[in-house]
Amino acid sequence: MADFLGVAEDEFRQRFTRAAGERVSLVERRNGDCILWSEEEGCRVYPLRPAQCRTFPFWSSNVADPASWERVASACPGAGRGRLYSREEINRLARGEGQTGNG
Repeated sequence: MADFLGVAEDEFRQRFTRAAGERVSLVERRNGDCILWSEEEGCRVYPLRPAQCRTFPFWSSNVADPASWERVASACPGAGRGRLYSREEINRLARGEGQTGNG
């Protein structure tokens, strides 16, 4: 991602990541948006986005029940739009077993 953005790896880590337990996560803005997301550009690293991003909005917490899905769809401009996914595809994606073309 650092190369893609044209910044040094150390600078990328310092500006765009944070510790998340034993893992590293991309920083979120106060509203929960990813630091690499902008309304104008969308995802700045879309071709290289991590699994967490590739599988959104099909996280198990979001597809647990219709009310959870409605909460996500009301906040995410891409949720509930585009091609229709089968329940099997959603379950597979929620388990992290595939990728979506959504951003």
